[in-house]
Amino acid sequence: MDIKKTVDLSWDEFDELKDPRPAENEFDRVVESAISRRGMLKGIVAFGSGAMVFGAGALTSATSARAQAAAFPFEPIPTATDFDIHVPDGYQWKSVVRWGDALWSEADGAYSPETGVAVAMSNKVFGENTDGMELFAVDGKQVIAVNSEYVNPKINLPAASEGVPRSADEVRLLQNLQGVTVMEIADNGEGYAVVKDSPLNRRIDHNTKMTMDGPVAGAELVKTNADPEGMSPLGTLNNCGSGKTLWGTYLTCEENFNGYFGTTEAMQDQKPIQLPAGFSRYGIGGEGRYAYEKFDERFDISKEPNEPHRHGWIVEIDPANPDSTPVKHTALGRFKHENAAMTQAVDGRIVVYMGDDERGEFMYKYVSNGTWAVGQPTDGLLSDGTLYVAKFKDDMSGEWLALTSETTGMEITDLLVHARMAGSHVGATTMDRPEWIAVNPVKTEAYCALTNNSRRGADAVNSGGDSMAPNAPNTRETNNFGQIVRWRPEGEDHGATGFTWDLYVMAGNPEVYNNEYSGSDNVTPGNMFNSPDGMIFDSKGGLWIQTDGNYSNEGEFEGQGNNQMLLGNTETGEIARFLTGPYGCEVTGLCWSTDRKVAFVGIQHPGGSWPDGEGKPRSSVIQVWREDGETVG
Repeated sequence: MDIKKTVDLSWDEFDELKDPRPAENEFDRVVESAISRRGMLKGIVAFGSGAMVFGAGALTSATSARAQAAAFPFEPIPTATDFDIHVPDGYQWKSVVRWGDALWSEADGAYSPETGVAVAMSNKVFGENTDGMELFAVDGKQVIAVNSEYVNPKINLPAASEGVPRSADEVRLLQNLQGVTVMEIADNGEGYAVVKDSPLNRRIDHNTKMTMDGPVAGAELVKTNADPEGMSPLGTLNNCGSGKTLWGTYLTCEENFNGYFGTTEAMQDQKPIQLPAGFSRYGIGGEGRYAYEKFDERFDISKEPNEPHRHGWIVEIDPANPDSTPVKHTALGRFKHENAAMTQAVDGRIVVYMGDDERGEFMYKYVSNGTWAVGQPTDGLLSDGTLYVAKFKDDMSGEWLALTSETTGMEITDLLVHARMAGSHVGATTMDRPEWIAVNPVKTEAYCALTNNSRRGADAVNSGGDSMAPNAPNTRETNNFGQIVRWRPEGEDHGATGFTWDLYVMAGNPEVYNNEYSGSDNVTPGNMFNSPDGMIFDSKGGLWIQTDGNYSNEGEFEGQGNNQMLLGNTETGEIARFLTGPYGCEVTGLCWSTDRKVAFVGIQHPGGSWPDGEGKPRSSVIQVWREDGETVG
């Protein structure tokens, strides 16, 4: 594997390179099969009583936009293909913070358009590739916690490195620019900006000391040479989506952690080492994406085979206490966590919904044994409970299957470390890359963005050998567009194990297709998109949808333009485009100021030289507000 090439790959492409699957089915057979299932698709997409349903492809872009405008507080905008951000008339935007901006005065001027940030200041500036984020009110101040999912080595390392670290210092530079930023922000009269030198500002990176709780803490599977007690892992890796606890702390989610590990032994001896159980299911082995293993033994699986078991968890951070130690909650299971959506059961138990973002993996939820009310202690709420995995049935019902020693035949520590294998054992439903999950604040229902699955096919399997043939909530082979599934728990209780489900939307292109790939009836030429990813409810029950998909604007994606953010009405099914990002970017992460008058949106890996117009492209958090001063969420 040529590491100079791997740094340019998406995480899906990186996994494919390390663990290739059989070739996909012929496209003609895919489309023929899709057309035959079109009737079933129309039968399962539902929007509630009094739905306003549009026939796919039946409206022009202009009439579609006008029809939707009545349901939204803005005029929907068209697609864009340029290197700028676009919002509706009556709204404005500007940057809050960019990769390399100083969080402390000592780092002023640390960023250079030519060279990026030097290692000495790399943990004093805002990190790269922003993703999930949440805003907190702390003693009258506003604090944002935001993830920096990964780095682009070619724009961070010296040109001579060609995107591959050549020293321990260059590895440390990459490690420092990832993780989590906690920062105070304030309105300075010209919009929100970072409060430099705030005592609440904090950087949490790949070397920050953490602790573990729950059944896996101290287990043999997480003990290493540097931590023989198995209680003090270092760092949090590949922080993708996020969550917010009911008691006001931040949940950051470790996703593609597997790519950080490699082995020097295999390279030296030209033969593979004996990999521990479960490594193949999680894509661990061979060379790492960033060559950490060459300069940091912690990431060399030939020397520290348990280190990967210490990552892939949900991590809790207290934004109000910069001296607090982040906690990895092992009771919530180990997999490629996208985000963590917390809510509460009728009896007061804590419920956390989670998706495993890989093709053919599962949806999970955790239910605490203890109950909670405002002002009560939170001890044990995320360390003592039961992990469940979702089973979707053809009759539009579903069941949360408990993952226990009795149901899986696995010891509890093995079960949680290898949650994917436990899910396979009980027959969970393989899904099309479960991304963000969002819980409706005004109705007892939840939604999951199933972003895409290019491997879905009659003969396809996931990395555990489970079938990825089309199933009820994942109907399309070679699914490059994605969909959003919705479920309503029995008895309007998120603690229940039974639920009913439908599909809120099937993304597609009605300008190119007139079959299942044109999308569901609420997808029109005026609002079409692909690959729903981020998904957050506002206080009024509006569902904001962010995309991370194909922005080529060609072929089956013709007319869809750059990645975007849309607003969905969950009663009528209507969806309207609100924002388009610069070419090359993913739009990801959304939260609001305490007065709800400003929305903060993440722009990850933009193309060109956005937002400066010169130098390197810089991922950023932007602010969006209404010119009339009204709320935006």
